[in-house]
Amino acid sequence: MCLDGTTEHGHGAAGGISRRGFLRSGATLAAAGAFATMGPAMPALAAGAQRRGGRTIDLTYRLIKAFPDFYGNEPVITDVVDRDFAIDGFYSKSWTFPEHIGTHMDAPGHFAQGARTVDELTADELIAPLVVVDIRRKVADDPNAMVEPEDLVRYERRHGRMPHGALVAMNSGWERHFDAGGDAFRGGAGYPDLNFPGFSIDATDWLVAKRDPVGIGVDTMSIDPGNSADFAVHFGFLATDRYGIENLTNLAHTPPAGAMVFVGAIPWEDGSGGPCRVIASR
Repeated sequence: MCLDGTTEHGHGAAGGISRRGFLRSGATLAAAGAFATMGPAMPALAAGAQRRGGRTIDLTYRLIKAFPDFYGNEPVITDVVDRDFAIDGFYSKSWTFPEHIGTHMDAPGHFAQGARTVDELTADELIAPLVVVDIRRKVADDPNAMVEPEDLVRYERRHGRMPHGALVAMNSGWERHFDAGGDAFRGGAGYPDLNFPGFSIDATDWLVAKRDPVGIGVDTMSIDPGNSADFAVHFGFLATDRYGIENLTNLAHTPPAGAMVFVGAIPWEDGSGGPCRVIASR
């Protein structure tokens, strides 16, 4: 989500999977993700690939020119300049787009003045245990349903305590609207006419106080619900020196616990965030 004008954390093991093991089995994968952020990602809803007895799952939407925008003024990716073999002897493209489009990161400094920008995040913060909290039942009754503290407590009763330094992601099932077009994915024509799930500030306060996550993620275009008027989670959570990931996909194919996640954020100079490749591995 993007509005106009507007500590390093350690990560423990999850489900017996250490960061060292994740790096050893997925170093090639991580490198490819870091340098292929603008390349084709797996199509939405595609299944994860089997890898060395485990499983890797791409949580990234393919970045297309007509990717749904928060404001509804599609397309937001403009001035795509092609260089082709016949004229230049090589193939290349130049893109113009906002930082907050596609599967992307909101750095702490996006809503907290003076907080860290994306180039100031450490590599250690970009590999974390992945927690997936399922609120699909709530969304069936309310498109603006939120992850609340009771959802987090219920998650831990079923799956165990969330590891320290995790990326806590919301699975609302909202990606089912993506192929229906921008208005369906936005739940409206564009800000302020938006309707989709997100986190409540009570839930993110609970996480910060009790579980110290490295960040939160959503399968919608904002970590706040679509009908939010105050963007409490953007202002409150990002100000705690943590990041948010928006427009995740394939969370239904991702285990609720026991996976690790790699966030391939590009360290743009003074960037408030930016498109990234997000890959889970178990």
